[in-house]
Amino acid sequence: MSQEPIELSAIGRDNGACTLVESPEQGPDDGPEFSLPPVDGGKDAWLFLAACFVVNALIWGYTFSFGVFQDYYNQHEPFASSGNIAVIGTTSTGLLYLFSPVILGIYRLYPHYTRYATVVGLFIASLALSLASLATSTNTLIGLQGVLYAIGGAIAYCPTILYIEEWFAARKGMAYGLVWSGEGLASAVIPLILQRLLAEYGHKTTLLASGIAIFIISAPLSVFIKPRLPPSNTVAMRPWDLKFLFSGLFAPYQIGNLVQGTGHFIPGIYLPTYARSVLKASGFLSALTVLLVNISTTIGAAIMGSLTDRLPATTCILISSVGATLGIFVAWGLSSSLAVLYVFCVMYGLFAGSFTATWPGIMRALGKSHEAGEGGGVDPTMIFGWLCAGRGVSSLVSGPLSEALLKDMAWKGNAGAGYGSGYGTLIVYTGVTALLSCSSFIWKTLVEVF
Repeated sequence: MSQEPIELSAIGRDNGACTLVESPEQGPDDGPEFSLPPVDGGKDAWLFLAACFVVNALIWGYTFSFGVFQDYYNQHEPFASSGNIAVIGTTSTGLLYLFSPVILGIYRLYPHYTRYATVVGLFIASLALSLASLATSTNTLIGLQGVLYAIGGAIAYCPTILYIEEWFAARKGMAYGLVWSGEGLASAVIPLILQRLLAEYGHKTTLLASGIAIFIISAPLSVFIKPRLPPSNTVAMRPWDLKFLFSGLFAPYQIGNLVQGTGHFIPGIYLPTYARSVLKASGFLSALTVLLVNISTTIGAAIMGSLTDRLPATTCILISSVGATLGIFVAWGLSSSLAVLYVFCVMYGLFAGSFTATWPGIMRALGKSHEAGEGGGVDPTMIFGWLCAGRGVSSLVSGPLSEALLKDMAWKGNAGAGYGSGYGTLIVYTGVTALLSCSSFIWKTLVEVF
């Protein structure tokens, strides 16, 4: 008995789920030629999620650990006498974010090749670090450890974002949250390993070992980072249709994302220095501030991701905004001891660190608006990509902006606790940006009222 082929539809409704549709010509006794693995669960889905967790953890965790390299480069030749060392880290982080929409768009246009992109990206990222071990100038490090690593990292991690849309539907927020929690965990562990390697073997061996380790650990897992649907049967997307970027639906979310991002990275840069110079903490106790932020981010991202499956995006953003704002103005601003500063670190990681885990809620909200006829078709993967791009712009801006705010040590001795430490302007700016991150909630409320 002959069988008609099965049509596969990858049209994402409110949750981006993919469905299997049988041909109307198919007879009642005709079974499908093949069956798809289950969505939201099953062995293949969990293996996919575990592989995504590790790949994202290593790619992003290594980038967020650059502070250890910065401290080493500033103290050792041939880089100590050169400038722009901080540019290496900001370039890597910023470009990882900024390349995301471009690479995701390319993957949408050429889905057949995306299946193999992760292992290719891992090879490029590993090669970049290995070649960086031979560098003798800061500019070379910017090109290799900064630009080339970011290119490879973006190529490697973007398929994980693309395929989450196929493997998870009702539990999509949970899936995103778990994947991003890996970044926080890696950001807590990798700096400790790098610090030990740099102290004992120097930057050349550390960079070479890092490149080899990232590839050996991650490359075998790339076999699990695969699509749930055959690429040839998915509905064609229009990744470069950017009208939604300027719509009243997306703009409030992006504005909040941009503003929050300019202040979000400041504590991670300055907390160890603050603890050491203001509270006279030892080297380990100072480094513990960032460790607490990263561990708390791991927990916060996982929780927030699950909340986006149950609550509106604007509600989740409000929770993140209020918790972070209170932590900054109260715990950090009024900190006069390490114990209080550690409380801030935990609060900041739980709330501010979980902000990007609200993005699946934004993707779902825009999808529902589209179904209600409030805008054109929106690819949820490209929404993620452009939110990443906004984050990248914020990352690049936050470095020089924070240096300008700290330059004159304003308010030092003229206010109490943290506000009078010389870091008061940084504390206030970070708090204000955290508060303004809920602009989408305010916008939604005003629209409903008027």
